[in-house]
Amino acid sequence: MSALLELKNIRKGFGAGPSEVIAVDDVSLCVQEGECLAIVGESGSGKTTLANMILGIYAQSSGQIEFDGQSLPAKRELSHRRAIQLVQQNPLSSLNPKRSVGASVRLGLDVYGIGEKRKRWELVEQALEDVALPAEFRTRSPSSLSGGQRQRVAIARALACQSRLVVLDEPTSALDVLVQSRVLRLLNDLRRAKGLTYFFITHDLSVVRNVADRVAVFKAGQLVECAKTEDVFESPQQEYTRQLIAAVPVVADEELALRTKLTQEISS
Repeated sequence: MSALLELKNIRKGFGAGPSEVIAVDDVSLCVQEGECLAIVGESGSGKTTLANMILGIYAQSSGQIEFDGQSLPAKRELSHRRAIQLVQQNPLSSLNPKRSVGASVRLGLDVYGIGEKRKRWELVEQALEDVALPAEFRTRSPSSLSGGQRQRVAIARALACQSRLVVLDEPTSALDVLVQSRVLRLLNDLRRAKGLTYFFITHDLSVVRNVADRVAVFKAGQLVECAKTEDVFESPQQEYTRQLIAAVPVVADEELALRTKLTQEISS
C-alpha cells in the first residue's frame, strides 16, 4: 500500500504570544491507501482539530499535508473537497431538515459536476442502495428516519461524491449497540468493496478493535503511539495507552455475550 494522506510535522495553535494554545503539536502521520486508521484519545487531545486541518476547515500553523503525493493548499480546490469527505457524529444536525434525503445526497453531485445531470437521481438511488436503504428513501425527510438510517444517509452522501478518503468523526457514538454493529459492518463492507480509506476518530476502543488496521493515540495534541491494532491492545508501549485500554468499561455478562456475537458478525 502507498500513502494516500501524509502529515509532516503538523502544528496548530490558536491565539498568539503567551496566550497561544497548542492544539496539535508537531504531528507526523500517514494513512495508507485502503486502510482504516483510528485516532483515539481523551477530549481535548487534538483529534478533531487534526481532522479539521485534513478537511481544510483550519489551516495548519506549520507543517505540510500531502494527499496522493501532492501538497494540499490552505484553500482547497473542488477536487480536494470531493476526494476527502466527512461523516459527522450526529447525522441529524448535518442533514438539512428542509431537504429531502435524496436532495441532500444529490447536492454533492451537483456541486462537483458528477455524472450527467439527467442521470443524477439514478446515482442518488444507487448510493442509497449501497448503504442498504431502499431507493424510495430519497423522497423522505431526515426527521422521519431512525438514527441508524440517518447515519447511512450521511455515508451515502460521502460515497456519492466518489470520495477516496472518508473522515469519520465518532460515527457510531450516538447509536445503540445493535445499530452500531450494523453500521460498523456496513463501513467494513464498503471499504472492501470500494477500496475506501478511513480516518476514524473515536473514543470507543471496542469499536477500534473491530474496524481499524492501525491505531494512533493522541494526548494533549501530541502523537504518543501508533501501531497495528493488535499490537496496541496486546502490548501497548506507552503508559497513557495502557491507561486508555484499562479504562474501557466492564460490561455485564449479557452485553459481553452480545458484543462478542456482534464482533464475530462484523469480522465475518
